[in-house]
Amino acid sequence: MIKSLSYFETSIGRLGLVENGEAVTNIFFRSEKAPPNTKEHLTPLLRRAVRQIKEYLNGQRTVFDLPLKPEGTDFQLAVWKALQTIPYGETMSYRDIAEQIGNPKACRAVGMANHRNPITIIIPCHRVIGTDGSLTGYGGGLKLKQQLLNLEKLYKPKIK
Repeated sequence: MIKSLSYFETSIGRLGLVENGEAVTNIFFRSEKAPPNTKEHLTPLLRRAVRQIKEYLNGQRTVFDLPLKPEGTDFQLAVWKALQTIPYGETMSYRDIAEQIGNPKACRAVGMANHRNPITIIIPCHRVIGTDGSLTGYGGGLKLKQQLLNLEKLYKPKIK
C-alpha cells in the first residue's frame, strides 16, 4: 500500500508527515529518510496534522486530536501508548514507563522503543528523561528536546 507523504516547514525545522488513508503513521525530522512506499500527496488528514503541530509549536494546543497508527512490535506499541499518557508540560523517566507497562526491568528496552517512535511530537517521546532528571537522546537532538520541554513548560495551563 502506498502511503501519502507531505513535508512542511515549522519553527523547529522541516518535518515530514505520512498517513495510510486512515491515520498518521509517521512524523520525521529533516535528517531522517521518508518511510518506504510513500508518495508526496497532501491529504485532508495531513493538512489537519500540519495545523495541529503548528498550533502545538505556537503554544495554542496541548492535546492532539488525530487518528494514529504507529507500526511496531507489541512491546513498542505498549511503550508508545504509555508515552501518550504523559501530561503536557510534564516528564517521566524510562523507569516510570517500564513500570507503567508492567516490565520494571525494561528501562533500556523502553529507551530503544522511545528511540524508534515513528510519530514524534504527537507521541511525546521528548517527555521522557533519565531517572536522575537528565536529558537523554532524542531523534531531533537534545537541543530540540529541551526546546520542546521549555515550550510546554511555558504554555502549560496553570491550575487555579
